[in-house]
Amino acid sequence: MVFSSLIFLFLFLPLTLVVYYVSPAGLRNAVLLFVSLVFYAWGEPVYIVIMVFSTLFDYANGLLIDKYRNRKSIARTIFIGSIVVNLGILGFFKYYGFLVDNLNQLFGLSIQAATLPLPVGISFYTFQTMSYVVDVYRDKIQTQRNLLSFGAYITMFPQLVAGPIVKYGDIAHQLTARSVTLDRFGEGAALFVRGLAKKVLLANNIGLLWASVKATPADELTVASAWLGIIAFTFQIYFDFSGYSDMARGLGKMFGFDFMENFNYPYISRSVTEFWRRWHISLGSWFREYVYIPLGGNRVGMMNQFRNLLVVWFLTGLWHGASWNFIVWGLYFGFFVTVEKLFLLRWLQNKPGFVGHAYTLVIVLVGWVFFEFEKLSSATAYIGTMFGFGAHGLADNRTWYELSANLLLLIVLALCSTPFPSKALNRLTERFQKTGVIAVPAVYFVLLFLSTAYLVNATYNPFLYFRF
Repeated sequence: MVFSSLIFLFLFLPLTLVVYYVSPAGLRNAVLLFVSLVFYAWGEPVYIVIMVFSTLFDYANGLLIDKYRNRKSIARTIFIGSIVVNLGILGFFKYYGFLVDNLNQLFGLSIQAATLPLPVGISFYTFQTMSYVVDVYRDKIQTQRNLLSFGAYITMFPQLVAGPIVKYGDIAHQLTARSVTLDRFGEGAALFVRGLAKKVLLANNIGLLWASVKATPADELTVASAWLGIIAFTFQIYFDFSGYSDMARGLGKMFGFDFMENFNYPYISRSVTEFWRRWHISLGSWFREYVYIPLGGNRVGMMNQFRNLLVVWFLTGLWHGASWNFIVWGLYFGFFVTVEKLFLLRWLQNKPGFVGHAYTLVIVLVGWVFFEFEKLSSATAYIGTMFGFGAHGLADNRTWYELSANLLLLIVLALCSTPFPSKALNRLTERFQKTGVIAVPAVYFVLLFLSTAYLVNATYNPFLYFRF
């Protein structure tokens, strides 16, 4: 079940809200745990066992680490065991086939690997359970002794499927004492509708253009069509993922939780480093806290810093998928972050802002090619077409048709990639207080109506981050 579906919008969510709000405060975590299990089981009735096991396993590990805190060797053994089991589960379901395929190719073997569907959300909830155990072991948080509260944290359906990755310490207090007010609910509903509109009206529509370009053989693409296609994908993945994150944060507010912001207008960045401070913020924060800093972070010599960056970006790529294109994608961005750390950031600071912005967008656009094409040969062929190698000319009639047919949408996408629409709504509310009180809710109602109308007849409604 996805948020951008009619069954979620008009059946699951209304029923869940009614049951949640009529329940006493002491039972709301139990209600949230139950509906989250139903939500997950809707599409993953078998794999729910894995999520329940991870929840019970790390709940018990937290208690055991706390019990043996003064006996370092036992606590360390429990901690290491937890990490090994969690990574083992994630590795088996996500990377087992990839590992076997590479061993077969490298050593000429013929090991048969069963094709297993990837449990939805496993990368997200595994990182959450591991961060909880790490923080308990480091004595940064208090151990959660209420199984229902811990279960609600791990399985919470608003952020279960695609994040943001929520660290236990960030919502520990909210699990036991959260305020649910009409204002907070209204903020959450508005955020949810914005996210829904971004996903349904923007990402889905521009995704049709990318699907058309991607299906075209590289040697039949013009240079302009190749750039137009990857620009379309660049918008699609941003509005798809950030829209889903906004919906998750909005739902969280409806239930009294505050989740961290996961996207902060990354396409206005003036460096690759800045881009990754604004894109998928919760994942970057997780790797920084649980990988980069424990390796020494910036506190070690320059060569060790580069090693740390290499490890983090390799793992960032691998986290996104079990194929070489994701690893190359991660190392590609790691290279530019490293170069910027060495000298490029200082050089960019002395240049007009548009120079850094243009450089960043080109690097990001090329990077998304590696991200989207599973075969590296397809990715390199497409990049070659972008830069005129093997291209079917600079432009043709199809290029001009696709550009003219999507020009208005592309302008809207570009504007919505900036803070302009949000600031305009705020100015409307502040300047015309009486009109704004009516106009702003009307805007959200129209967005909800249009999104619903689209979903009624939708034949194209993918969610790109389901595969992670």
